[in-house]
Amino acid sequence: MSLDLAAIRAAHDRIRPHITRTPVLANARLDAACGGKIFFKCDNLQKAGAFKARGAANAVFSLSEAEALRGVATHSSGNHAAALARAAKLRGIPAHIVMPRNAARPKVRMVEAYGGRLTFCEPTQEARERTCAALLAETGANLVHPFEDERVMAGQGTAALEFLEDVPDLDAVLCPVGGGGLLAGTAVAVRSLRPAAQVIGTEPAGADDAARSFHGTARVLMTDPRTIADGLRTTIGEPNLALARRHVHDIVTVSEAAIIAAMHLLFETLKVVVEPSAAVPYAAVMEGRVATAGRRIGIILSGGNVDLDLPLPWARAHPPS
Repeated sequence: MSLDLAAIRAAHDRIRPHITRTPVLANARLDAACGGKIFFKCDNLQKAGAFKARGAANAVFSLSEAEALRGVATHSSGNHAAALARAAKLRGIPAHIVMPRNAARPKVRMVEAYGGRLTFCEPTQEARERTCAALLAETGANLVHPFEDERVMAGQGTAALEFLEDVPDLDAVLCPVGGGGLLAGTAVAVRSLRPAAQVIGTEPAGADDAARSFHGTARVLMTDPRTIADGLRTTIGEPNLALARRHVHDIVTVSEAAIIAAMHLLFETLKVVVEPSAAVPYAAVMEGRVATAGRRIGIILSGGNVDLDLPLPWARAHPPS
């Protein structure tokens, strides 16, 4: 794996016209609660509503003209699907997208709006991969894997690159981990630019394959994830785990109650909407899974695609009086 800071910088130059440089927010109430300073990189405000726009754009605009003519294909629970469909539309090429039948409806609608050619499958990793393989054989499209593709990881690392340009003296950077694309890109960027800073992955306890893999000797496959964080139900990729073991300080897990409470508190204090997966890093702060007292903590808010057709999680947790 040759992912390095030079690849991330090159990705940033390549995708700059196609992404938003998202803001960094802070809040005195949240600082007081943890005894430190917390900075939030708001990629919930990114194009297509998530950091995935970065990696997808880098992969699509890295293709040669001959490769681009064949189009692209992927499997995804939602944010990568929408991001790849968007990037393909920008380049004027087809995007073949495999999504699980239980994917969040706003994410399905985004893929459709960007012109992605949808195929649905059963909500298992095996079904996703099998269906995507059949599409690749049928169409000849280029696979853009949602997290194991080095071009995707480099693109995701641009969020941390921007973050450290805006807040260079962070003591730790937290991000959610599903397949591990964001974690890998973040870890390489942070460890290259600020070696003293810790990189910490955060994960739901009900989908804890990355934490178990990181702390064990073998990669653990996720067979039955039980979490509201739909973007984190994926098994961590092999190259992503290898990079995590080299560059990541820790991977911690949080409860479902903390994820919901974090969504509520971030909406209340920062006035931003984050999806459950994006709330997981702050949930780790709330549950004391990360040392914060006297430290400067960076959190990447990875996405904001909440399904408003469903009852809001915090509405269930905090019913009207």
